[in-house]
Formats: sequence, C-alpha cells, structure tokens
Amino acid sequence: MPSKVSPVVRAFFDEATNTVTYVVRDPAGTRCAVVDSVLDFDYASGRTDTRSADAVIAWIEAEGLTVDWLLETHVHADHLSAAPYIQERLGGKIGIGDRITLVQETFGKVFNEGTRFQRDGSQFDRLFTEGDSFHIGQLRGDVLHTPGHTPACLTYVIGDAAFVGDTLFMPDFGTARCDFPGGSAEVMYDSVQKILSLPDETRVFVCHDYKAPGREDYAWETTVGEEKARNVHIGGGRSKADFVQMREARDATLGMPKLIIPSLQVNMRAGRMPEPEENGTTYLKVPVNGL
Repeated sequence: MPSKVSPVVRAFFDEATNTVTYVVRDPAGTRCAVVDSVLDFDYASGRTDTRSADAVIAWIEAEGLTVDWLLETHVHADHLSAAPYIQERLGGKIGIGDRITLVQETFGKVFNEGTRFQRDGSQFDRLFTEGDSFHIGQLRGDVLHTPGHTPACLTYVIGDAAFVGDTLFMPDFGTARCDFPGGSAEVMYDSVQKILSLPDETRVFVCHDYKAPGREDYAWETTVGEEKARNVHIGGGRSKADFVQMREARDATLGMPKLIIPSLQVNMRAGRMPEPEENGTTYLKVPVNGL
C-alpha cells in the first residue's frame, strides 16, 4: 500500500522511441531517482547520442538534486538505457528485478555470448525482489514483481505513485505484448490485478505512449481507478480467459520492435556496450533468424 506522501515527478518524453523517463523527487528534500532512462541510438549508422540523458541531467543539476537510484522497470526491447552514463555524471545505484538472470540466460544464448558475459545480474548494483523496499531520501519505495511482458518486470510504488513500466499503458491503449521469450498473457493478467489492487487514487506512470486512435496528444499519467474502469484491454472486470485470448491474438499480429536487437544486448548489461574486440571497436550482433 502506498503512503500518502506524493513525490514530485518530472517526465521527459522521447518521441523517437515513445519512451517516458521519470525523475522522482522526495518532496521534503533534494534526493531523487531516475526511472527508465534513454540513450539515443541511430541503428542505421550505429551511433549513440546522449541528448535525451543530457536533458535529464541538466534538469537534475538545475534543481540541485542528488541521485540515489537509477531504476529500470525491466530489460527494455525498444530503447537503450542511459543508466551508466547518468551514473557516471551524477552517481546513484542501478537497480532492476532479480529475474534479470533469466533474461540474461535466454538472450545470452540468442546472441551467443561467451563466458565473459556474466549471467548473474552482477552488472547491476541492486537486484530487487517482491516486497523489497528502498529510499529516495526520506521517501520510501516498494517493489512489486509484475511479470508477463518479461519475467523480470517490476512496478515501483513510490509514495502515491506507481511506475509500471510496460505492464500497463494509458487506459485507451491497453496493455503490453506478452510474446517475448519468458512472457505470458496469463501471468500478465495476474500482474495487472496486483497493480489494480492498489488504492484507486494511486497515480500510475507508464513507460510508453503511442497515442491511441482519436487522441491528439501524448499522455503518460493516469490512476489505478481509471485503469480499473476504462483500460480497453483489462478494465471493467474483464475475465482472465477473455484477456488471454485477446492478448495472444493481438500479439500474433505484431512485428518486432525496431531496436530490439541492440537494446537487449545493451540493457541486459545494465546499459553498457559489449566489450570491444581486438581492434578496439565495439560490435552489436544480429542473430539471423534468431528472434
């Protein structure tokens, strides 16, 4: 159950990947956390850029804040994480769910990673499990394990705010796909019910928005009550059987995210690139017919 404390939340939207990065601030102090940061990446050229992360850094510095945490809701398949870059500039610990080891094991095989790639989550500073808590200054955060989209998905409940990653979208857009390795529509349904059991007034912050048909503006904040009542995939008391049938049929029509190949290789390393090869250059692999 979230406390009545209401954190200050500043959102940064990256239209190129439809990703929302959040800075979550203790309203009684100067400590903060960054949730789901973005490293810009041009796939055609193989070049990275830090403009999105730099905007977050500039705001944090202008506000005189100190970073306690760099939180990942899961191993993203649609954008690269900038957590190590922000950590180098501002500090903070990088945290993710402890089931990251399952993701590392799965995609370590997909990308034929050698023995140098550790599959124990040691690239991260903290591995969270269900029921764990942490602090941003005096502000408490609680961890919910909400798998379904991936095995390692978490929801961070910080004060009266829940950061749900890809588990839920805005009510008019629904829920995330469940067809990645380790995903499950049945498990997703149960995870969503866990989120919907929070108080109705709990603020819900989603990781992505794609503008549902008929909506002109991007949006990323709603409430548990709104999701429960109006979510087009799971609201209004939709049954588990109906949800699973809908979700699996919908997933069968979806293509792969355009940045899934670089994103997985980088994000399973906590946002770090693979080690350079003998010529000093870093390479990202493309497994032909592997996904």
